[in-house]
Amino acid sequence: MNQPLDSAQQDMTRPRHSQWLDEEGQLDATWFEEVRALLKAGAKEELRQKLAPLSEADAGDLLEALNSSERLMLVKYLGDSFDYSSLTEVDEVVRVELIDKLPNSEVARGVSNIDNDDAVFILEDIEEVDREAILALVPDFERLSLKRSLDFPEDSAGRRMHSEFIAIPPFWNVGQTIDYLRKEEDLPKEFHQLYVVDPGYSLIGTVPLDKLLREQRGTLVSDIMNDEVIEISASEDQEDAARVFERFDLVEVGVVDETNRLVGVLTIDDIVDVIQQEAEEDILHLAGVEAAEASGGVWDAVRSRVTWLGVNLVTAILASLVIGLFDATLQQMVALAVLMPIVASMGGNAGIQAMTVTVRAISTQDIDRFNFRRLIVRETLVGLVNGMIFAVITGVIAAIWFSSFALGMVIGIAMVVNMLAAGLSGILIPLGLNKFGADPAIASSAFVTTITDVVGFFVFLGLAAKWFGLA
Repeated sequence: MNQPLDSAQQDMTRPRHSQWLDEEGQLDATWFEEVRALLKAGAKEELRQKLAPLSEADAGDLLEALNSSERLMLVKYLGDSFDYSSLTEVDEVVRVELIDKLPNSEVARGVSNIDNDDAVFILEDIEEVDREAILALVPDFERLSLKRSLDFPEDSAGRRMHSEFIAIPPFWNVGQTIDYLRKEEDLPKEFHQLYVVDPGYSLIGTVPLDKLLREQRGTLVSDIMNDEVIEISASEDQEDAARVFERFDLVEVGVVDETNRLVGVLTIDDIVDVIQQEAEEDILHLAGVEAAEASGGVWDAVRSRVTWLGVNLVTAILASLVIGLFDATLQQMVALAVLMPIVASMGGNAGIQAMTVTVRAISTQDIDRFNFRRLIVRETLVGLVNGMIFAVITGVIAAIWFSSFALGMVIGIAMVVNMLAAGLSGILIPLGLNKFGADPAIASSAFVTTITDVVGFFVFLGLAAKWFGLA
């Protein structure tokens, strides 16, 4: 039976915050102002000492908190001690703005001293002309490695991979392999398995470190390697690569090029970043905005949002035209104008719920030809049942409010029809957009809302006009 923790043990289990973080894990305000004061005073050595313990993520938070001129000053003051990996932790707008203001020679020095995947992440957002100028200043070996990664498509596994890995032949024994690992100086900082390759550098197996260490020195690598190889193409989309990690519970996997040569490895820390990035993009796309808006300028935000706001305007006008068809009806019965937003709002919310579930299922590839009919039936039934539940509730409220049983029946029927339409549109529109190559996360909401508005207004007002004999 577990014993309760005493006060001393409880203190040990609480998260510990460094001097530069407050209790919520945010940059401490007092510490931050001290950094700004050191910047203003030009105290370079004090800055280096104060910022030396920061992790990449904390350094990234500091860069984002500073203004544009302070960021540039900080990088220049830190010089060789500035870790360019921290630029992978900041918004793209901040990163590109800072890189543009730094000399190409300084950027080249910085990216030469960090991991290949981090360097690629920084360089891929820079204009091609500037990127080539920076690469020309990078040492030959690092330049070739970076160019090879940058040649792969954007958001591909090849862009996210590490180019440092350990490849061994199958005819080595365990002793030879361990001796190689002990003597070789140019090894990756961290690795979880070794990659067994043939003379053409094709991947034929893997050997986890724990398995290697448990075997006798004379055992051949070919006898202990796992020959059921899981590999990822360098041109494969990073989101698809993340699903491979999820499906097979991987920590590390080899990446191969179009000739099936092993060219790099993806590790779980890369994939966590990919999952976070893709999830953030999907959430923002549902609202029709871009990730860079948090740190971008006014016009960046305007350009990001104006397109889909324009689409929403067109669809709103369409809904208004439907209402205009029943202007005489509304003039004769004011209660309809009071109740009309309820029908549209409930349908819109139900449609967004179904659409969100569908978009998520599309992004995680949980919808296929075997289950999409079942999902359509399910959302139809969900819409029908919810419609009936809220039809009773709104019908009773309307009947009591306006002392009209007939009005309660009208809004109840309209509620059922609109909730049913919401469920169907919430699943069919994202599926249709996805089939035709459009991003359902970006485009679905405007169309779903339009359908629920149009159907809700038309059914409610049309039924009321017939029921009460209004012109």
